[in-house]
Amino acid sequence: MIAATEKEAAQSMEDAVEYAREDLATIRTGRAHPAMFNKLNAEYYGAPTPLQQLASFTSPDPRTMLITPFDRSAMGAIEKSIRDADLGVNPSNDGNSIRVVMPQLTEERRKDYIKLARSKAEDARIVVRNARRHGMDALKKAEKDGDISEDDLARAEKSIDSTTKKFIDQIDDLLRNKEQELSEV
Repeated sequence: MIAATEKEAAQSMEDAVEYAREDLATIRTGRAHPAMFNKLNAEYYGAPTPLQQLASFTSPDPRTMLITPFDRSAMGAIEKSIRDADLGVNPSNDGNSIRVVMPQLTEERRKDYIKLARSKAEDARIVVRNARRHGMDALKKAEKDGDISEDDLARAEKSIDSTTKKFIDQIDDLLRNKEQELSEV
């Protein structure tokens, strides 16, 4: 009972950290990065399809992303998806591939992106704390029902607290790295 509750809470926390990692990767920096396009979908034969399934991504230089569709008929849909995504870029189509050039970030835009990163990290911390709370509630209920002793409850609470701290620290590290990346000129 205790181990299952701890494992479930830890899994929820791990999922939150992974989601935060993916979410922070989508925040654009001055560099071109394929993760910026992870959450974009394009209409392909009437179905929304992730861009990673429609094209390959290469970065010939730090500020340019070259997107080569596997099927040329999808080129317009990919270009439209990127244009509509509010990434602050304007894709250009040369008939074979789509070139996306990242403009230099202004100081104000960098600050906005840092605020956005902090917000996303706080959302992930909230998910971790909610997983902790759900685990603690389940343990307290089990103790109240007589399934576990007070000592087992105290040990389990310490264990869940240390797990929570570990995952919060991982989120803080992700945020620190992203802030550093965004601050680079």
